[in-house]
Amino acid sequence: VAKEVFRRRNPEMQVEVHIEDGTHVRPGDIVMSVRGKVRSLLQTERLMLNIMQRMSGIATMTHRYQQALIDAGTKTRVLDTRKTTPGMRMLEKEAVRIGGGMNHRIGLFDMILLKDNHIDFRGGVHNAITMAREYCRTKGKDLKIECEVRNWKELEEALQEGPDRIMFDNFTPEETEKAVRLVAGRCETESSGGITFDTMIPYAKAGVDFISFVALTHSVKGLDMSFKAAGSDKLVIK
Repeated sequence: VAKEVFRRRNPEMQVEVHIEDGTHVRPGDIVMSVRGKVRSLLQTERLMLNIMQRMSGIATMTHRYQQALIDAGTKTRVLDTRKTTPGMRMLEKEAVRIGGGMNHRIGLFDMILLKDNHIDFRGGVHNAITMAREYCRTKGKDLKIECEVRNWKELEEALQEGPDRIMFDNFTPEETEKAVRLVAGRCETESSGGITFDTMIPYAKAGVDFISFVALTHSVKGLDMSFKAAGSDKLVIK
């Protein structure tokens, strides 16, 4: 992405990449070097660094979460959400993927997620799933349907309808373990709702397939990077 920023400003800028996306880095590593007109270098500096720092921060945070789940002996996968920076969703989703996580969905078009408002507006889980399936049938769409449940009644109703995935919203780890046993492999399972790095392991050990984290793209800290002169017409990113 940084290379494209440079190219858009001045196609004559020469970029040499030293560290590819997804590589583990250490303090002081040089990511790439760029040679070109000083004006072009200065004009691209902030935009390029804003993107590189934020996306590297997202990838790093995602990797930290996913690796911790693996180290805990679970098979639970880390998911992002649609709570992304306006205009930056595709880049942030790609950063999650590079960090080892999975994209929940890109938008409203690639999967149907029935949340509390959908269920309440339609008068229950049964009606919401029925209408979602009818929509797919009439529009000729083959979309997976995920249903959020907030209590045991909604979970039982969802199991009768058989969606592709059930999301346990704000369940405790103990409730999650019981819910996973009730689902018993009939569909995928996901935990969501205020789960953090410090609280995620018990949910993963409860057996859910996925845990979604708002923090990955909502409140991530950018990786500390800088763009420094290395000659009269050259800068390095480190």
